[in-house]
Amino acid sequence: MNPLVIAGKSYNSRLLVGTGKYKDFDETRQAVEASGAEIVTVAIRRTNIGQDPKQPSLLDALPPSKFTYLPNTAGCYTAEDAIRTLRLARELLDGHDLVKLEVLGDPDTLYPNVVETLKAAQVLVKDGFKVMVYTSDDPIIARQLEEIGCVAVMPLASLIGSGMGILNPWNLSIIIDRLSVPVIVDAGVGTASDATIAMELGCDAVLMNTAIAGAKDPVLMASAMKKAVEAGREAYLAGRMPKKVYQASPSSPTRGLIGS
Repeated sequence: MNPLVIAGKSYNSRLLVGTGKYKDFDETRQAVEASGAEIVTVAIRRTNIGQDPKQPSLLDALPPSKFTYLPNTAGCYTAEDAIRTLRLARELLDGHDLVKLEVLGDPDTLYPNVVETLKAAQVLVKDGFKVMVYTSDDPIIARQLEEIGCVAVMPLASLIGSGMGILNPWNLSIIIDRLSVPVIVDAGVGTASDATIAMELGCDAVLMNTAIAGAKDPVLMASAMKKAVEAGREAYLAGRMPKKVYQASPSSPTRGLIGS
């Protein structure tokens, strides 16, 4: 498959995975390796990547020499909190500038606050960050985030951690059609078929965490997600047959039959 290119860097895998909700860092490592992901997200407020030198660090389980870290602002409800968190991440990761911005608007639905997201994106892009941004599936907001300078736009499929799958494929299709930067479905994927549908729509990649970490066998589910993303991408590139509503078409030719 052709590589995924984000901010000028190429990746072979189109599956991005989170690192939260596993029982320990060893299980995290096994699942990430089974997924084939090369980009891993980490919640700066929740995961130790050096903030506490006395505790185990994710950096030991998933070395930055092998994986691209994508520090995120999970748990931030204002632009100011998100900006402060990512500046801390840049210090902890020696000037790392590729980040995932998410600003939440409601503690029950975890729906994004797009007003605060736009404000934070403007500041972070001007500050030299390469911003991948979580947002709603509103095509207008997605376009505004691209115009600000975000390097990837990441609309939700459904609510974070819900596993409800893709609720509005039509909006996702509009976003895919209108944007030039990579479009990555983020949040809502529950099982492998959801990931395949996202890729068949033409998404450039899929990001997930709970769908893998919340499975009965996270490592096996990670392997399934890897195959699902690859299958969906190949089906998108191959181009599906046209739908024929209420019109059957035999698989075998009806002319030139032997003995006719």
